[in-house]
Amino acid sequence: MISRRSLLKSVSAVAGLTGFSASQAKSVGSGAAFELTAGLFEQEVHPGRAKVRFWGFNDQLPGPVLRYKKGDVARLMVNNALKVDTAVHWHGLRVPNEMDGVPFVTQDPIKPGSHMLYEFGLPDSGTYWYHPHQSSYEQVPRGMYGAFIVEERNPIEVDKDVVWVLSDVKLGADGQQVEDYGRILDLANAGRIGNQVMVNGKPAGNSNTFAVRSGERVRLRLINAASARIFGLMLAGHVLTVIAYDGQAVEPHAVERVNLGPGMRVDLIIDCMQVSGSTFSLTDAGGRGAGVIARLEYTMEKPLRSKAMASSIRLTPNTLKEPDIERAQDHYILFQGGMRGAPVIGKIDGQPAKINELMEKHGLAWTMNYSAQHEHALMHDPMLGFRQGESVLLHLINETDFAHPMHIHGHFFKVLAVNGVRTRFQEWRDTVLMGPRESVDIAFVADNRGEWMFHCHILDHAAGGMMGTIAVD
Repeated sequence: MISRRSLLKSVSAVAGLTGFSASQAKSVGSGAAFELTAGLFEQEVHPGRAKVRFWGFNDQLPGPVLRYKKGDVARLMVNNALKVDTAVHWHGLRVPNEMDGVPFVTQDPIKPGSHMLYEFGLPDSGTYWYHPHQSSYEQVPRGMYGAFIVEERNPIEVDKDVVWVLSDVKLGADGQQVEDYGRILDLANAGRIGNQVMVNGKPAGNSNTFAVRSGERVRLRLINAASARIFGLMLAGHVLTVIAYDGQAVEPHAVERVNLGPGMRVDLIIDCMQVSGSTFSLTDAGGRGAGVIARLEYTMEKPLRSKAMASSIRLTPNTLKEPDIERAQDHYILFQGGMRGAPVIGKIDGQPAKINELMEKHGLAWTMNYSAQHEHALMHDPMLGFRQGESVLLHLINETDFAHPMHIHGHFFKVLAVNGVRTRFQEWRDTVLMGPRESVDIAFVADNRGEWMFHCHILDHAAGGMMGTIAVD
């Protein structure tokens, strides 16, 4: 479907952690290829119990942390050692359309035993991640995800720069993953929630500790790679200062709780100013709250400093085009459906159907502007079309009883208002959490040519119909 240019190298490294250690991808030098191989492997989840079977990249959970500098060129070879088709989407990265990794929209699937070469520049620093866009409701919770970090050319000063990839896994009585992917009960409700939260591939809980030294400044990059779980994170005894949402700089500000929907990221600054030997819990107080995620443990070392560092924590923003709201194309997108939703009529393949028909005959449960879409949209028209460089204003109206983290590929957008109230920071994002019965106004410049996915990142919702495309010509 597309030309596949030869490529490959990855200037990769990892964020080092104490306690939770991120998987490492070694730098292999200029011009060389870094290979990501999708395959089956086993990994210990609970000590002393049988290893759990996962799908993933390079036999590790999560996959290698890919770390670059802003302005670099990423060159990656993805090999498929699975028995099913796959592909890799680079979530949040503004890549050329043919590199976006969406089967039947931007590329052919990567067949078993085959490979795909990806090459793209990195104009934006920030915290991103990668995962399949082929049967993502199954392949992602099986373990196919990893962090993708693009460092600033002049990074802020911190003592530790760490990455935590949050996810969950659903384990059965036999200790193996429960293979109940794609159930209509999950598609039509809150999605498939695992019963074991994971941090960098290790089980979350009191036994997981992150060691810090009194006086240290930590940059904590959080990525929600779960297929449906929404986290509400709080850290006792510390101020959480947000410096970026979805990789994009924001005015530093303190929050008591970090709400993180699937696909979303946040960069935090934590000044660890408590006394040596003390311990504090990071807890998940979300709707499906998992309790203690990890414990911050202060070592008995002499404090590094007695006062918090005075250096600036304000990130240099990426260069993003400001939308012209007065001249923007103005569209409303209505979200309906779900198990407890009001009766709706949606269109599937151009034909009207009631919600019960969508569920029973097509395995779909959600509509966007009365249209229900299967995961891949090759045979369907884009829901919206724009000229390159055109400003776009979208009013997202959620008439369902469920939250939806809405994600647009290939672009960042400004979050202008929630329920008609102007947002404080007018922050840039690529994924916005739209609460039940809530409306969100977003705006962006459609400056990246191609056909781009626009979907809910609760992956069961996307598979259940909350999936479409926008075209930029």
